[in-house]
Amino acid sequence: MPQCQRRIKCNLKEKFERVFEGKAKEGQPTLLNEIYTELYITEGGTGGVNDEHEVTQIETASKKRLTEDTTVKCNDIFKPLSGRVAPIRTVLTKGVAGIGKTVSVEKFILDWAEEKANQHVHFIFALPFRDLNLIKDQHSLIELLCHFVPDLKTFEPNELCRYKILFIFDGLDECRLPLDFQNNESWFDVTKKTSLDVLFTNLITGNLLPSALLWITSRPAAANQIPPECIHQVTEIRGFNDSQKEEYFRKRFSDQNLACRIITHVKSSRALFIMCHIPVFCWISAIVLERLFTETDSGDIPKTLTEMYTHFLIFQTSLKNDKYRLQTPVTLNRKFLLKLGKLAFHNLKKGNLIFYEQDLTENDIDVTEASVHSGVCTEVFKEEFGLYQDKVYCFVHLSIQEYLAALYVFLSNSSADLLKTAVDEALESKNGHLDLYLRFLLGLSTNSSKTLIQRLMAQKRTRSRDINESIQYIKKKIQENLSPERTINLFHCLNELGDNSLVEEVQRYLNSGSLSAKDLTPAQYSALAFVLLMSDEELDVFDLKKFITSDEGRQRLLPVIKNSRTALLNSCNLTEKCCEALASALRSNSPPLRELDLSDNDLQDLGVQLLSAGLGDSHCNLEILRVDRCELTEKCCEALASALRSRSLYLRELDLSDNDLQDSGVKLLSAGLGDSHCNLEILRSVLLGIPYCYLEILRSRNLISATCIRDLILSKSLFLSLCRLSGCRITERGCSSLTSALRSNPSYPRELDLSYNHPGDSGMKLLSAVLEDSSCKLEKLNDGVEVGALYSCQLTLDPNTAYMRLSLSEGNRKVTCVAEEQPYPDHPERFICCQILCRESLTGRCYWEAEWSADRARIGVTYKGIGRKEASADCVLGHNDKSWILCCSPHSYSVWHNHKPTYIPIHPSGSRRVGVYLNWEAGTLSFYRVSSDGLTLLYNFSSSFTEPLYPGFYIYQNSSLSLSMLG
Repeated sequence: MPQCQRRIKCNLKEKFERVFEGKAKEGQPTLLNEIYTELYITEGGTGGVNDEHEVTQIETASKKRLTEDTTVKCNDIFKPLSGRVAPIRTVLTKGVAGIGKTVSVEKFILDWAEEKANQHVHFIFALPFRDLNLIKDQHSLIELLCHFVPDLKTFEPNELCRYKILFIFDGLDECRLPLDFQNNESWFDVTKKTSLDVLFTNLITGNLLPSALLWITSRPAAANQIPPECIHQVTEIRGFNDSQKEEYFRKRFSDQNLACRIITHVKSSRALFIMCHIPVFCWISAIVLERLFTETDSGDIPKTLTEMYTHFLIFQTSLKNDKYRLQTPVTLNRKFLLKLGKLAFHNLKKGNLIFYEQDLTENDIDVTEASVHSGVCTEVFKEEFGLYQDKVYCFVHLSIQEYLAALYVFLSNSSADLLKTAVDEALESKNGHLDLYLRFLLGLSTNSSKTLIQRLMAQKRTRSRDINESIQYIKKKIQENLSPERTINLFHCLNELGDNSLVEEVQRYLNSGSLSAKDLTPAQYSALAFVLLMSDEELDVFDLKKFITSDEGRQRLLPVIKNSRTALLNSCNLTEKCCEALASALRSNSPPLRELDLSDNDLQDLGVQLLSAGLGDSHCNLEILRVDRCELTEKCCEALASALRSRSLYLRELDLSDNDLQDSGVKLLSAGLGDSHCNLEILRSVLLGIPYCYLEILRSRNLISATCIRDLILSKSLFLSLCRLSGCRITERGCSSLTSALRSNPSYPRELDLSYNHPGDSGMKLLSAVLEDSSCKLEKLNDGVEVGALYSCQLTLDPNTAYMRLSLSEGNRKVTCVAEEQPYPDHPERFICCQILCRESLTGRCYWEAEWSADRARIGVTYKGIGRKEASADCVLGHNDKSWILCCSPHSYSVWHNHKPTYIPIHPSGSRRVGVYLNWEAGTLSFYRVSSDGLTLLYNFSSSFTEPLYPGFYIYQNSSLSLSMLG
């Protein structure tokens, strides 16, 4: 282990072994290992955007069945999930503010520094975005790392590439870089200076240090700033589950009786107990409830969020008084809190969570004053020091910012219509960023809050607000046709105001069992949806027909599918207007919904197009969708095909029966069926009024099962004129299923393509018998003659193109990357990176094989005009529009063209031999895994080749590659 690594580990251990829980960095810290409670981390899709307030996301996630999650331990963040075997390079971890993302990062680093975990990583570089925001000048990657880790100055630039490195970028939501992945130039040189944005985007895309690991954390709303193709695994920190909440309080207090009292109290209020999913809120609750239970009687114990936060602020201002023993502290506190409130309010509207000196100045806060008071009210507003010791300011948690914003508006606004205006502004928000602010603002206007505010702000009287008028105004708004998210927040607002009448009315109907017989008002239907959504229990089956009596009632109850496993919405007179609400429910935070029946509704094409947007979202878990008899035509098929191509969609069964899709619609749909990410197993598509329908399954793979194939063939009104099942790994057993289907429905298909499969002699005998059967209409069977026997070509490596550290042997058929430069003469075609081309140019049909050793290799073809001397993308195979390559490692495959990667869900399975088949005239380039089982299709490129192609290879350090001799 290098001496530099030891020093880095020691420094990181010293930095992260102690934490200041919710505090600025002063006073007595706590050992992280003593208070750390394992967080609940799950597999989290692909990083889409959620249009709900983060507290609403927590409320939704709190009801999800934990047994259905794929959970992850913090130290296992780079282990492949869900049975995947491909190695993980880049992980994106999502989580709402205060949920524990930064603490998880610190725990991961501490365990590495203490040599408890992840010792295969040689160096960890933690680069938080709030520090990166302060960097204005251009730097090389090496210079940037040396700024953060001065010990690296002893390293030679190329020496760093020999080690396994992990970059941790914490707080993507705080990033103020443009992150222009689309237009930033490609950058490969770690020693040349460029902008920080170019460095970051090229680290993410793999141009800089492609072997490095990357871990990015972000709030959900900012997660989509990274292109999804650059993210190999997404996880989500859910904070504490119910048992972890209790564990936190028991760890925090040595007095277990006190811990039990606190646990009992937070459980008594659903709003408080849900918020305890956030570790910071557990800390706030612990501070407040410890003091209330030990220093006063229990009559003033907070039961709403507003009361809890007001108590918290009161305690923090009293801490200042105790610490500084000031004679006139209250006025100073009031002025400073109002200034903080102004800062909080104006930046809440902008979506800012971190502030710099300019932000403070713009909100009338003197930097010196902020430093003094941040050392006093440390748990409210804290300062940190960035890379250049510049101060970065932030509230301990977003909810504190929202509370102070509400307090500022409540105390400084004398408008009689203040609360009505605030309700209207919050309802206009698309992502609900003012929802919690509104709850606090309304909660501050109650009589119970007035006494607390007087204690906090030293006011004898606070302005009276008409609570009943606000309650009636909110109930009036609930009658309107609002989004489900905004309606649910209004019920939480009523709870803050102490009014639960609507919910209690509906609860009585539910308990009496007479709900379905009564016509509810629109507000009561919304209350029913709220009750069902907030229930601790998931609905195994939600049958809309049991509740509906009106069109408006149906619309308001649709969000309940978020909390059900099976939603039966068939024959409910639904139209396309409902599909936007359904799509929103599918996009919600990890819904449990697995089956959605929308059959026999007049959804039409627009409805299914709207629904498809939800199907393609990373949070959608739907497995079965029925939209038969929904008045669909070919116009909806393109949107459905797009959803089927989504890598996050797990849809197994799609029923499109009795819809007039027409030939053109099925052609569009087949593009989705043939995509490598499609998981569909059963497609039911009995089409109305079509005597002949053409379906072609293009570029099929093993993910299209025999069940799906059989179901397609057996569709009595679906004519399969051509069924292409090339490269589907079909064996004798699959041939038996196909034979059975063909004999059961002898009219279909006319042509069956089974090339590049493994049917064996017995499988081919079964199918050949069908071909000879006079009752069957099968006219042509392509049984997949070995391409190697027909189109094999012999290749040799061209020493004039070889990089100086590439050594040739075995008659220029083997190349090895070595430490010493070879005595090659200067040549204009020689590469300056570890690449080499073959002498032979390829046109027509050609097949050849190569075998690689050691860690990895790049194998492909290129035009001769690829760059040779530039340190840019134009020189690297796969990173330009002149080359097409396959990247091989012991654990995974990926293909690259024009700088765009595509990851292949097929494991190398020990094979290190690759077959390449080029059909130049047809514009196809195919890569195969070659093993004892035969050829397994990995990927097909489709292009219009304009000039001869040359086989090319990128050879990594201590690796070699051999061209195989084909008979």
